[in-house]
Amino acid sequence: MIGLLGKKIGMTQIFGEEGKFIPVSVIEVSPCVVLKTLVKSIQIGSVDVEEKRLKRPIQGMFKKLGIAPKAIIKEVKVDNPKDYKIGQELKVDIFKEGDFVDVIGISIGKGFQGGMKRWNWSGQPKTHGHTSHRRVGSIGASSDPSRVFRGTHMPGHMGHETVTTQNLKVVHVDGKKNILAVKGAIPGHKNSYLTVRTAKKKKSTNLNIEKNVEAKAKK
Repeated sequence: MIGLLGKKIGMTQIFGEEGKFIPVSVIEVSPCVVLKTLVKSIQIGSVDVEEKRLKRPIQGMFKKLGIAPKAIIKEVKVDNPKDYKIGQELKVDIFKEGDFVDVIGISIGKGFQGGMKRWNWSGQPKTHGHTSHRRVGSIGASSDPSRVFRGTHMPGHMGHETVTTQNLKVVHVDGKKNILAVKGAIPGHKNSYLTVRTAKKKKSTNLNIEKNVEAKAKK
């Protein structure tokens, strides 16, 4: 298992082998640098940034490592952290067409929403004298239990949550432009940052990613 950091560019469509349109999400996966190896994961950084924009402890960390400052730092679980070296670059070409990946991002925030939009309530009758069409209505029983049960669907903040979209097929990889195209939609708005990792529940069709990473590390 391995993951990389990327930025959502948007959606488009490409032609498949049979001439059919395939809706794809385009992700720009900039080269990620290994910053630290832990027990079950590695710490990676991406997107160059000016040193003055970082806090001093982070500046000191990059100076100690001798690596250019990075704006985004994340931990990614891997099977064998010992196979990675500090300063090693991980690029988009560790993925190949036919692989399956999970994409983790923060969904688009929708602010405060009512119950009909947030939970797909059907609403109350619109005729025969009813005056409460989209309101909440009764939310609990009477004297027993005299409280509202935890987890009751109510109006509230919607969106802006960490979402994982699983088992997306890699349709196209462009190593020169650092572009990865996956079939289907992914969470987040345009230019939001994502984590792309090998799928947990579905095996890739034509690539052992760990072996590919090991070979690049030896070079």
